Amino acid sequence: MNTLYKLPSPFETETGTVLLLEPSWAKEGELRAQLLDESYPKPFVVDDGKSRFLYFNVCLMQSEMSLKTPNDLSLRYTQKMMGFLLFHPRPKRIALIGLGGGSLIKFCYHRMPGTQLTAIELDPHVIALRDVFLLPEDGPRLQVLNIDGAEYLEQAEKGIDVLLVDAFDKTGFAPSLANREFFESAFTKLGGNGVMVINLAGEKDTYAGLIGEAMHVFDDQVIVISVPEDGNHILYAFKERYFEPRWRWLHNYAKELRAKFGLDFPAFVQKMERSSKLGLARREAVRRR
Repeated sequence: MNTLYKLPSPFETETGTVLLLEPSWAKEGELRAQLLDESYPKPFVVDDGKSRFLYFNVCLMQSEMSLKTPNDLSLRYTQKMMGFLLFHPRPKRIALIGLGGGSLIKFCYHRMPGTQLTAIELDPHVIALRDVFLLPEDGPRLQVLNIDGAEYLEQAEKGIDVLLVDAFDKTGFAPSLANREFFESAFTKLGGNGVMVINLAGEKDTYAGLIGEAMHVFDDQVIVISVPEDGNHILYAFKERYFEPRWRWLHNYAKELRAKFGLDFPAFVQKMERSSKLGLARREAVRRR
C-alpha cells in the first residue's frame, strides 16, 4: 500500500481517519482547512473502522468498501449495475469507465473468473488509491488504464460484451462522455448482444439529455430504473437488434443469479419489467430535454 498521510476526520458527519495522497511533511492544519472548505484538489478516503469511503469532496461520496467483506458491493446502485447479468450471463470482456474505489471491478474479478476486465480511469490520483481499496494487481485478466473513457473507446477493439460507465468528477457526470459521439462509439465497440450500463447520479443537469441520446443511438432499446436508496438512476442500453425480454423466464432466472451472486436479482428484474412496460426511459428523456 502507498504511504498515506493520516489525520483525524475534521468532518462532523464523517468520523474516523482521513487518508490523503500527501507526503509525511505536509501540514495538518492546511490540509484540514482545505478539506473543510472543499478546496482540497485530490480524492481522499475516510476510514471509520468498518468501511472505507472514497470522496472527491465531502458532499459527493464515490465509493464504499466494507472492511469485513471488501469484495462485496456495498452501495445499492453498484448492485443494480450488475443487472446486465440477466441479459448477458457469461461475458468474456467487460470494460468499466470510471474506477472509483474499484467495487465493480473487484466483484467481477472474484466472481467471474472467465472474464477479461479493463478499468479506465482519467484521474491518476484515483488509481493511486487502488491499494487502499484492495484492488488486485494488473495481470492477464485485469488492466487498469489511465486514459479518458472516450479516447479508450476510440482505440478499443470491437466485441466488448458489457460496458459499465460510472464516471464522475467534482461537478458530476464526466463531460467528455455526455454527448452523442460517446454513445455512438460505445454502440460500435459493443458485441452483437452487448449491453451498456450507466450510473446517472449527481446534479441532474450534468446528465440531462443523456437518456435521450441513448434512446436515439440504441434505437429505443433502453431501460432506466431508479435507485431511491442512493438517489441515482441506472440506464441499460441493449445493442441486440430485436431486443424483446422474456420477462417470465427472466423472473425465474433471477432466482438462480441471486443464489450464485448474492444480489437481489428478482427485485432488479421486477423494476426493469415495470420500467419497460411503463416506458419510463422515454418519459425521463422527454422530461430532461
